[in-house]
Amino acid sequence: MPRLRDRIAVVTGASRGAGKGIALALGEEGATVYVTGRSVRGGETTLGRPGTIDDTADEVTARGGTGIAFRCDHTDDTQVDALFERIRRDHGRIDVLVNNAWSGYELSPDPALAFWEIEWRHWDLMFDGGLRAAAYAARSAAPMMVEAGGGLIVNVTVVFDAPHGHAVYVVVKTAMNVLTEQLGEDLRPHNVAVVGVAPGWMRLERMNLTSEQAAQTESAEFPGRAIAALASDADVIHRSGGTFRTPDLARDYGFTDVDGVRISPWWREVRRGE
Repeated sequence: MPRLRDRIAVVTGASRGAGKGIALALGEEGATVYVTGRSVRGGETTLGRPGTIDDTADEVTARGGTGIAFRCDHTDDTQVDALFERIRRDHGRIDVLVNNAWSGYELSPDPALAFWEIEWRHWDLMFDGGLRAAAYAARSAAPMMVEAGGGLIVNVTVVFDAPHGHAVYVVVKTAMNVLTEQLGEDLRPHNVAVVGVAPGWMRLERMNLTSEQAAQTESAEFPGRAIAALASDADVIHRSGGTFRTPDLARDYGFTDVDGVRISPWWREVRRGE
């Protein structure tokens, strides 16, 4: 029997990329997944990129779960409120929230630019569409989880082992990790776990990778398998407040990526440099 049958999940920013991969992995485990984002079938998509929440929801259902597309701009609190009101009305609870929404790449960052040369709109895109969006969604989901006596909030983030080269990105993701730690402390007494999941270099639709580069990466479903494992862990509260890399979770829970690998060559290089 699928491990997440009867679980109600939300994956934000799931039209494509990591969000889509996470939604599919949860669906494969039987979850009902609310797929949120701004790109809808028959309408404009973010930056004209392929993929919509409707496509992802259909694939979730095809994998064995129940996919529900819900258009939501996570920088608009009114739309976020409507999302969680819909979930409360339909199910009365939410079991898993995955904060993946991220508008930070709507402008392509140039790592060669110094902090004072970066177009300042990056700051607002990353903070509003990333950090603030995650905090507000967690704030919206928490009351239902507390009422139910449990739940899991996952923040998709990054672990920095060396200077990244983009000051705004580093500040936002570091703040996301601190948010995870603090929310973990706040919600632990209510049996609600808050965990950061840090994927590695992923193969995403917007990336034009050579075959050699692609061989270094992990799939967009790898973090999804990590989150499915966390959601299935009866003792996940013991991880609350922590941030974990995908290969570490693969080792701990015994899952692999879609190609059978637990740690990509990219991660091996990162660890050699630690």
